Amino acid sequence: MALEVGDKVPDFLAKDSKGNDFDSTSIVGKKTVVFYFYPKDNTPGCTAQACSFRDQYEDFKDLGAEVVGISSDSIVSHEKFSQKYQLPFMLLSDDDKKLRNLFGVKPSLFGLIPGRVTYVVDKKGIIRLVFDSLVATNHIPRALETVQKMVFENT
Repeated sequence: MALEVGDKVPDFLAKDSKGNDFDSTSIVGKKTVVFYFYPKDNTPGCTAQACSFRDQYEDFKDLGAEVVGISSDSIVSHEKFSQKYQLPFMLLSDDDKKLRNLFGVKPSLFGLIPGRVTYVVDKKGIIRLVFDSLVATNHIPRALETVQKMVFENT
């Protein structure tokens, strides 16, 4: 079953692009987090999406939010992708698709392509946005707008 707005993000473990263990409890429930699931490193849409998040990363950070990218690519692939495009945020490897299943991210295009879904999670670990679109660059403004609204609501 897919996670929806209002759901609490379950705890999970994964490996980052440097091979380090990532425990979701280290940031979920402590700060706003933007988790974005994408199909594959070094493809045109995914590169555009990652670079757009990179270019707006300081805007997210200024609002107290962290960005985390997730795909089924290997740790090695993520490290190369991250270095090539100078990505300042963490990429998690979901090579066994446990995270996709945990969040309920469905494949796109008749199951041919892993889904592209962005989740904005508030400081309490509650999902405030689920944005599902194949158009890679649409995710960044929607996520940023949601984070801005959350900050405005809390002032």
